[in-house]
Amino acid sequence: MRRATVDDAAEVAWLAALTFPLACPPEASTLEMATHIAQKLTPARFREWAASNAHALLVYDDGTGLLGYALLALGAPEGAAEADAVRRASGLEAPYVELSKIYVQPGMQGRGIAGELMGAASDAAAGLGPDLPYWLGTNAQNLRARAFYGKHGFEMIGRRAYVVGGLEHDDVVLLRTSQ
Repeated sequence: MRRATVDDAAEVAWLAALTFPLACPPEASTLEMATHIAQKLTPARFREWAASNAHALLVYDDGTGLLGYALLALGAPEGAAEADAVRRASGLEAPYVELSKIYVQPGMQGRGIAGELMGAASDAAAGLGPDLPYWLGTNAQNLRARAFYGKHGFEMIGRRAYVVGGLEHDDVVLLRTSQ
């Protein structure tokens, strides 16, 4: 487990393209997912995040390649629904720390990598913003992810619309309420 560098950007983007479809709802089309990946998960974006003081880009590197990654962002949520949900649930104004992404290669799931990434992400969240609310959004239909987040202290506090390739999908907003 380590912080990503700008030199990791292409490999993290490849991993993002591989793993992002796993979190999408069943009705998301291949075109929607490909459009989202091409617009939002590019090597240039990962270079920006790796170099940013307001982000923590973590990678699980076993020495042969990247098996997983997590991205955290310090700031205000982009959408009004998640901003309102976090503000109401925490009683605090932004900034907050968002767990924006956490993914593991499909063939490596079930080996504890996601749990290790979550532990490192939680440590990084505390470094980005000590004592700030720590939140995330995930697709409402992704029961596996929701169970994983619940195991790590996140509770549902609201809902939001999340756009993938131009179409809105239903997400839940979760806030970490326990360690």
